[in-house]
Amino acid sequence: MAMARSSMGRVGSRGIARRNARHAEPSNLPSPYDDMPIEEVWLEYQRTGQEGIRNFLMEKYLPLVRYNAERIYTRLPDEVDLEDLMSAGLFGLMDAIDAFDLERKVKFETYCAPRIRGAILDELRSMDWVPRLVRQRTGKIDQIRQKIEMESGTPATEQEIADRLGLESEELDKYMRDGKAVGTVSLNRRCFPSDGSKDVREIDVIRDETQTNPLAEIQRNDLKELITKGLSRAEKLIVLLYYYEGMTMKEIGATLDLSESRVSQMHSSILARLKAQMQHRMRELEGDEPQ
Repeated sequence: MAMARSSMGRVGSRGIARRNARHAEPSNLPSPYDDMPIEEVWLEYQRTGQEGIRNFLMEKYLPLVRYNAERIYTRLPDEVDLEDLMSAGLFGLMDAIDAFDLERKVKFETYCAPRIRGAILDELRSMDWVPRLVRQRTGKIDQIRQKIEMESGTPATEQEIADRLGLESEELDKYMRDGKAVGTVSLNRRCFPSDGSKDVREIDVIRDETQTNPLAEIQRNDLKELITKGLSRAEKLIVLLYYYEGMTMKEIGATLDLSESRVSQMHSSILARLKAQMQHRMRELEGDEPQ
């Protein structure tokens, strides 16, 4: 039963952590521990382990989580959410509260800061699917490249980098390919600022390749109707199957129960008529038709 109560208390504290990560501000509700010296609160918590005292301590030290999360957030790309860092930092704070020992004579603020930062960094590593070894190799290659360029004043070649690292060219190529893993971009990332109060996000400007241009679709249908106007059923099918469906002459012949040579002959006749028809229409559009 004691283990069950402890487990439930930890789950409840994690719920507090998630809620505080969303609001990111300490609660203004009165607490029976507000008027107690903080040393007595710690002594009471270490004596009883009450969930209410733990939650009070988490609320009290919440600004430390925000401070550390914001410092790390300033060096990260826009797609990383500050609230995610806050949530990870709160779990670090909760673990620090559970492990804190008053007998060490260390201020809790000094003790918990590395735990909070460590929890946030662990969360960031979990977001990165590229192995740490690959990141280390890529960083080493970049350091060598910068060093060579500073020494020579010219861009470093791959052979120079390979010689400095003691690698074969093929091995260096593999390291560089691994370091160029495909990344993801949040659709909610800011694309560019706008004149209004709301920034333009990636999702607002992304192009949907599955959508067709309505004007181009209308023009395509008009052209199809113009080309097939005046043709017999078999001739229309030859034009549509060849130019719109991408079928070969042999496949069209099998579909229409005609020989491949007959389909080719009809296709040539159709093109000749269409050419003459287009030339006649061009003269009409240019105003050169005889009076």
